[in-house]
Amino acid sequence: MVKQASPSRILRATLTALAIALTPAAAFADALVDNVTGLTLDKDGKVVRFTGLLLTPDGKVVKLLGAKDKRPEKLDWRADMKGRVMLPGFVDSHGHVMALGFRQIELDLATTKSLDEAKARIAAYVAANPERKWILGGGWNQESWALGRFPTAADMDTAVADRPVVMERADGHALWANSAAMKAAGITAKTVSPAGGRIEKVGGQPSGVFVDAAMALIQKAIPQPLAKDRNAAFLKAQNDLLSHGITATADMGTTLDEWMTYRRMGDAGNLRVRIMSYGGGVDDTVRIGGTGPTPWLYNNKLRLVGVKLYGDGALGSRGAWLKQPYADAPGQTGLGFMSDDVIRNLMSRAAMDKYQIAVHAIGDRTNAQVLDAIDELAETYKGDRRWRIEHAQIVDPADLPRFGKHGIVASMQPVHETSDRQMAEARLGPARLTGAYAWNTMLKNGATLVFGSDYPVERPDPFAGWAAAITRQGPDGQPYGGWQPQEIVGREAAWRAFTMDGAYAGFAEDLFGRLGQGQQADFIIVDRNPLDINPSELRATQVEETWIGGQKVWERR
Repeated sequence: MVKQASPSRILRATLTALAIALTPAAAFADALVDNVTGLTLDKDGKVVRFTGLLLTPDGKVVKLLGAKDKRPEKLDWRADMKGRVMLPGFVDSHGHVMALGFRQIELDLATTKSLDEAKARIAAYVAANPERKWILGGGWNQESWALGRFPTAADMDTAVADRPVVMERADGHALWANSAAMKAAGITAKTVSPAGGRIEKVGGQPSGVFVDAAMALIQKAIPQPLAKDRNAAFLKAQNDLLSHGITATADMGTTLDEWMTYRRMGDAGNLRVRIMSYGGGVDDTVRIGGTGPTPWLYNNKLRLVGVKLYGDGALGSRGAWLKQPYADAPGQTGLGFMSDDVIRNLMSRAAMDKYQIAVHAIGDRTNAQVLDAIDELAETYKGDRRWRIEHAQIVDPADLPRFGKHGIVASMQPVHETSDRQMAEARLGPARLTGAYAWNTMLKNGATLVFGSDYPVERPDPFAGWAAAITRQGPDGQPYGGWQPQEIVGREAAWRAFTMDGAYAGFAEDLFGRLGQGQQADFIIVDRNPLDINPSELRATQVEETWIGGQKVWERR
C-alpha cells in the first residue's frame, strides 16, 4: 500500500518550490567580479554598462550589477578589479590556430621589409638550427618588399643551398622554395601546374614560387610534424590568442591531425580558448564528425560546426578569381578552384548532414559563383543554415545586394583592407574598387557581418581590426579620411561584429559573445575604455587579463 502525503506536507512543499522560484537569481551566485567599469552589448546590440558581474559555480553569468545594486554577503570568492574596464571576450571569426602556432616555432618573415633582409634572416636561422633537415616558415610578402615580382629559388639559394627551404607567403596561398626543396620534391621544367594552381616560371623553368594548388607539389615532400611539435605549436597559438583578448575563434580548415591535437589538449586539461572548427574540405570534415556536427566538448571548448571550402586563391598572389583580367597582369584572371557543378555537389554533400558551410571567396567571380550556389541550394536545404562566405573581399557591386538573402554571413577581416589597399588598387584599377571590402554595404543590404583577422596572415589583434573598421586607415593614419570611406562602420557595429555576431556565425550565440544572464563568463580586463577614445588609442589598447568560463586563463606580466 502506497502512503499518501498529507495535504499540509504538499502545501509546504509547494510553497518551498514557489519560494525558490521567486528567489532572486543573485542568491544562487557563488562568485562576484566587482568594482569594474563594465561594458557589453545586449541581445539587440545596445550598449549596457555595469559595475559587477555575478557568476555561478560553473562559470556562467547570473546577473550584471549596477552601482546601487546590493552585493550578496555569502560568496565562495570575490575579485576586486579596482575600477578597471571589463569587456566580453572577442570572437575571431576567421583564423588558423595551428598555422599561428607553427609560425611562432618556425621562421617568421612577416616583419621583413626587403628581400635582402629576408635572405639574411633565413641564413641566420639556418646557422642557428643545424639539426633541422628542412627549414620551414612563412610570412613573406613581396609587396612589402617593393620587389615588383615574386622572389625566386635563385634568390634563396644565395642564402642557403645545401638544405631544403620552404617559406609560405603571408596569405598562405603561395610557397617560395629553394633549389634543394624543388629537387627533393622532384620538380622539373616538365612538371605541369595542377588545376587550381600555378607554377611560376622564369625562362621556362620553375622559378621557385608555387601558387595555391601547386603548393601541394612541394608540400608532399615535407616531413610531417610530430605530435609533440603540434602540441607545442598549439600552446603557442593559444597563448597568443588569449593575450589579445580572444576567448573564442573559428578555426578555418581544420585537418584531422589538427583536430586530434585539440582533443589531446582537451584530454590533458590544456584547452582554454573556445574553438568553433570548420573541417578542411568535405573528406576531413566527415572523418572528424561522421554524420554531422559534433556536440560541444570539454565544457564548451571545442565543436566541429561545419566545413570550409576554398573557391579561389588570394589577391596578392593573383590567385583570386576575377570576372575581368588583373589590371597589372592583363593575361590573368586568377584561379577558380571548382566548377559550378563541383561546388554545388560539395556544398550539397555537406548540407545533407547539416554541416554549416563556409566558402573562401576573394575574387568577384568566386563570390558570384558561391552566391549562385546558395541561391540554388537554399531551395532544397531550408531552415537556419547561416551560409558563410569567407573574406567576400572583391564583389561586383551588382552582386552586393545578394548577400542580404538566405541568411548569409559575410565573414570579413578589417585589417586586410588597410594592409591590401595599395595592392588592391594595382591589381584591380580604380574602376573595380566600389565593391572592395564593402563592410557598410553588407550591413545595409541585410547580411550578418562578422569580423576576424585571418591570423597568421594578420596579427590576431581585435583592437587593430576594430580601429581599421571605424576608420579604414592603417596604423599610420593613412589615407586621410579613410580608403573608400563610405564603407566605414560605426564603433558599436564593429564591436558587435567582433563579439556577439561572431558567436552567432558559429551557432554559439546562446553560449558566448556578450555578457548576459546564462552566458558563459568569458571576459577581458583592458587598460582603457574603447568606447570613449580616439582610433589611435583604440588601436593601442592592451589586454591585462583574460577570463573564460569564470576562470582567469591569462594575465599580462
